[in-house]
Amino acid sequence: MALNLSAIALSLIVVAASPLSAAQPESDLRAGAPEAGPDARYCLRVDPLTGSNIERIRCWTREQWAEQGVDIDKEWAKEGVAVKG
Repeated sequence: MALNLSAIALSLIVVAASPLSAAQPESDLRAGAPEAGPDARYCLRVDPLTGSNIERIRCWTREQWAEQGVDIDKEWAKEGVAVKG
């Protein structure tokens, strides 16, 4: 009987904790890029050149990213590195 109660209690703890850990990254995705001035540069990781393993980081303004077809608020959670200026 005590073993059954322990198993039930443990399963309730696991089930209760799972949504908490799963909800955290989702809230980060909705947050978008940090707000900054119009001249601020947003630095994102970009795909390396073909044949290279060296990670590339590009820093451009929101306007420059938009010209390249990049939604900075959507990409920030996955590829964002820093905001300068």
